[in-house]
Amino acid sequence: MSWDEDGTPHPLAQRRTGRSELEADRLPEMRELEALGWEPAPEDLRWVFLPYVWPPAARTWIPDRSTHWAVDTALDGHGHITGVECAPLPEPDLRGLDREADEALAALGLPPRPRGRLWLLRPVGPFPTVAAVLAHLDALTATTPTTDLPTLARTELAALHASS
Repeated sequence: MSWDEDGTPHPLAQRRTGRSELEADRLPEMRELEALGWEPAPEDLRWVFLPYVWPPAARTWIPDRSTHWAVDTALDGHGHITGVECAPLPEPDLRGLDREADEALAALGLPPRPRGRLWLLRPVGPFPTVAAVLAHLDALTATTPTTDLPTLARTELAALHASS
């Protein structure tokens, strides 16, 4: 299990640098990798550990050049929108998002994620999508209760990857 601390990003990501005003899912490198069969790792805190346990040959990352936006919507007394303002999330709010993920990882006994990465996964085994793999893991945890979900997931993902 590893966050590939010393690993390099996917080669497609190395063609672009600098901050982008696009959200992560709209970055050109993200779209290019999705066309090649990669899927963004789930953002749900329940699965925040997945890139750590996913088989190394079926995971990659790109530098996070995206912008996270705060949207402020003003309403009148009737609930009608009277104005909308968008601004990049300030650094303290971004750290708050990372803190939630780090707390979830710490509760599982795992180290924090390296900062500034967007993780992408390829489905393993007979499953056509990452969502299908997650559904399989959910079914497995329903029949094999465990308090160590990362280890169970790592073992099952390795077996699925070896069979594909």
